[in-house]
Amino acid sequence: MMIMDRKVYRHLDKLPSGRAGDKLTNGCIVLEGGGWKGLYTLGVLDCLMMNDINFTAVAGCSAGALSGVGYLSGQIGWGARIDLTYRHDQNYCGIGALLRDGGITGFSYLFKNVIKDLPLDKKRLSAPTRRFAVSATNLLTGQVEYFEMGKCNLSRAVQASATVPFVSKPVLINGVPYLDGGCAEKIPFPWSEQSGEKKVVVVRTRELSYRRKPGISKIANVMYRKYPNLLKSMEKTNENFNTMVDMLEKKSDSGEIFLIAPSKPVTVTRFDGDMDKLGALYWLGYHDMKNRLNELRDYLNS
Repeated sequence: MMIMDRKVYRHLDKLPSGRAGDKLTNGCIVLEGGGWKGLYTLGVLDCLMMNDINFTAVAGCSAGALSGVGYLSGQIGWGARIDLTYRHDQNYCGIGALLRDGGITGFSYLFKNVIKDLPLDKKRLSAPTRRFAVSATNLLTGQVEYFEMGKCNLSRAVQASATVPFVSKPVLINGVPYLDGGCAEKIPFPWSEQSGEKKVVVVRTRELSYRRKPGISKIANVMYRKYPNLLKSMEKTNENFNTMVDMLEKKSDSGEIFLIAPSKPVTVTRFDGDMDKLGALYWLGYHDMKNRLNELRDYLNS
């Protein structure tokens, strides 16, 4: 597949590659969403794989759900290569995706075309030794639901989790419409609690000081007027997010969880197309994690 006529990250050849080891680390890693800010997460995950830290459980929301796929398949650099190669391919992100899949991201193109150039290790991804849950928002109830690998159509669940509101059509699963898990819950930390995980790592995609303005956008009241429960949920989502990140910081300070977030303010926007900025955010995640590896190992061994 020719990519010479598209704008790609100029340092693709410097991205790490290879396969993660077979050693598993007991614990759960929780991945926040955030559109292209998810490149920070990909950097964190690649660093973990290169250092033989492969958690037995993964929970992802939106971009975090997509990031989790490459981590569970053990393919270092796989997710970053896709995003930093195909960002300006209209079939992956743009009009082609909108025409094929009714949304900003071309999932059918990703799973049918892109993986021909960057094959996915589906056998390792679906190994029963690890758990993978992705969150999506049920438009009828307005509540978040978790779809777990082995109990659902995973590609469909990931698509639902990462289907951006306002610009994408809902994804139907068993006749029920779903959108981005972040519509109701932006960080799927509750899944790790419900699963009884003792060691939990949470990966943020914005700096720790970031908080959201309470309330709901006016366009939501127009676009989703047929889903009153969704609107009630969305009205509280930002406030709930602020409460959750406050709680996560307290748990991190007390040593209950390990929390990693960008060490610099993130200027990448949800639909950013600046490839140098996207590449820099990936490397920020990689180096932030590398600088805290000893701290993470101490937490896991405590």
